[in-house]
Amino acid sequence: MRRIGILTAGGDTPALNATIHGAVTRANQVRVEVVGLINGFAALFHPRAPHLLLNPLFGEIPELDPTRGGTILGASRDYVDPNDHERLDLACRRLKDLQLDGLICIGGDGTMNGLQPLCDMIPTVLAPKTIDNDLGLNYRYEADHWIREDHTEAPGYFYRRSEMPHTFDIEHMVNYATPGYATAVYVSATGIGRIRTTAESHRRVAIIEVMGRHSGYIALGSAYGQPDLILIPESPINSCELAERVKEIYVLQRNVVIVCGEGIVDETGHVLGSARLSTDPAGNLMLSGASEALRAMLIEKIGDEFFHKHGRNESAGSAIFTRKVGHTQRGGRPVRFDRFQAAQLGGKAVEMLLEGQNNHVATLQWSRTEGFYVDSYSGQLFRDQWGKIHARNVHPAMYDPHMMQPSPVGIEYLLPIFTNAIGDDDVEYIRQTLFDSGNLFRRYHSVNTDIHKRIRFLE
Repeated sequence: MRRIGILTAGGDTPALNATIHGAVTRANQVRVEVVGLINGFAALFHPRAPHLLLNPLFGEIPELDPTRGGTILGASRDYVDPNDHERLDLACRRLKDLQLDGLICIGGDGTMNGLQPLCDMIPTVLAPKTIDNDLGLNYRYEADHWIREDHTEAPGYFYRRSEMPHTFDIEHMVNYATPGYATAVYVSATGIGRIRTTAESHRRVAIIEVMGRHSGYIALGSAYGQPDLILIPESPINSCELAERVKEIYVLQRNVVIVCGEGIVDETGHVLGSARLSTDPAGNLMLSGASEALRAMLIEKIGDEFFHKHGRNESAGSAIFTRKVGHTQRGGRPVRFDRFQAAQLGGKAVEMLLEGQNNHVATLQWSRTEGFYVDSYSGQLFRDQWGKIHARNVHPAMYDPHMMQPSPVGIEYLLPIFTNAIGDDDVEYIRQTLFDSGNLFRRYHSVNTDIHKRIRFLE
């Protein structure tokens, strides 16, 4: 294998460049050329396949900085439809024209679905990334426990999972954590601390919405910001119980901070926020408004009189406010944990191609004796019997639905990731760069400007 391609697909995360850097570093050691495809799968459908050489003369280009967030290759949500044979033929021709012997895709579950048809054309492996931490398995054969049923109200299928095994051990998880997750939790947890002081000062109830369409891992990790209550999509909300807990806490400390994942559901299992009728190109439902829906619920359940009596707010509406952490979770400099583990997974992906693996996933594993280490698993392990990949949920053992906080098992899960997630260099970087006087008169210089000069096209 002399020449491999690499692309980043789906939403951006803070650790993508670190993954690319790890792959290029390993490729340099084994004298393999690495071609970066611009804008994900879209490059394969572009008539001239925009690309660049990431390691000319087996030395990485200076723009490839593992501490930089986002991706120098650009990303898109273009979806490779296995039934669109015309576009697949185009992709096949592009791969041959680029003279690639193998392909590394960096992405999440949508990317993994997208690369499946490419595996019949060229050896293809996945290096995982997603801030949601939902690409993986709680136990080895979890994908086999999904059940498919016909929709009763619309064409299509409804998926549900059979009951999970009662025994659970975090050592048995496949792909313990994905690059980007630790940084997203860092951003969320620090944001919670800042919003807390406003809630304290004005005797208010703050509802902070974090990302997590179907998986509550970011919300779970946000426990480091010490919110009073954490709500995750996997655990339906009992509105009466939640209102009572909010009142109890408010009477004690005159403020409450609630963290909720964007995909939280009510007692009937319906998404609390509004769901757009359209989906993104990877087929994911677009959600919005979970925090606002939760606010409306609490205003109705608690009422104005409670806050007249115990606070200094005129109404429940003025006492309860919402904030979204939003896309800041996706961006910025990755913390040390993400940088290091992403680089390891990028290097592992190169080794997997050299070993002849195809349709495999580089994974980050953890054991109590060895700590973190990288491994690889067949992509088929992640698919149910109909070939669909489902988002990994927070296992029920990790969450206490009555306390609305991580359970002891959840705490055990979080500790290995975050105990040393931030390095001294992370803090020093902030000290040296944030209030650099040069920032006041130097314009921001985008790496895209320099990368654009390196882009090549097929003739």
